[in-house]
Amino acid sequence: MRRYPSYLNLTPSELQQRVDGAYEMLSQCRLCPRDCGVDRLSGQRGYCKTGHRPFVASWGPHYGEERPIRGSHGSGTIFFSNCNLGCIFCQNWEISHEGEGHETSEQDLAEIMLKLQRQGCHNINLVTPTHQMPMILKALSIAIEGGLNVPVVYNCGGYESVEALRLLDGIVDIYMPDLKFTDDSVSSMCAEAPDYFVRAKEALKEMHRQVGDLVLDTNGVVLRGILLRHLVLPADLAGTEAAMDFVANHISKRTYVNIMAQYYPCYKARGDERLGRTITNEEYSKALDYLIKAGINRAIED
Repeated sequence: MRRYPSYLNLTPSELQQRVDGAYEMLSQCRLCPRDCGVDRLSGQRGYCKTGHRPFVASWGPHYGEERPIRGSHGSGTIFFSNCNLGCIFCQNWEISHEGEGHETSEQDLAEIMLKLQRQGCHNINLVTPTHQMPMILKALSIAIEGGLNVPVVYNCGGYESVEALRLLDGIVDIYMPDLKFTDDSVSSMCAEAPDYFVRAKEALKEMHRQVGDLVLDTNGVVLRGILLRHLVLPADLAGTEAAMDFVANHISKRTYVNIMAQYYPCYKARGDERLGRTITNEEYSKALDYLIKAGINRAIED
């Protein structure tokens, strides 16, 4: 019988191969679709402004995530500094744009994971992990040796490299990606990523191939699968209808989707002609209608 979390099925040598492969990607960095090509192992830094050491902003049990993630004991959340996407409306802009946080070691990051487990958290929730994946894998290998046995949540922006994701196959049990934009001009304006939707579609297909639809335990806490987030933007800039059609037709109508209404203008979105306001009740209701029209039947609202 398959054991959860899945990383318990890997031998130490198999896990080390994944770690080595991830660090090799840092030598000419291609961890994300920006494909900066810089040698992060020698100190060069690309778009994400991050080197080869873990860069952590904060960590602790989190009770504000969706119910299947937080359960009754909280999600063991680690917020990583900097970002490979850099949305101009980011609500955590001090962390993602300004680099609030501190560099640490893989050993210390592993100890954080184990502390969260000892505090009773249901999982280890890696927030904005994409650009720090090799260091996370190394820390995870150390934590497993120390007795880590809760699932890993890969909580990302959706702008992912399939090559990098394949290194996580059999390690990550829960993917929690955003699907932010479907219009290239919007993703270019908001995140300097005109290829966002193309890359996100590839990434979501790979994530679903690895873990499938969400599987819950008897208490309603997630064991495995995808939980997708979609933030509704003013004037439907997120392209909700196209996003839901893609999920329904190319991922699964059984996908857990959280249509989020909490947008408010932050950082460079303040004062912007299109992004400088909250969404209306009508805009949110319309987004929910798109979800229903697409036939997705496992939507959540918290």
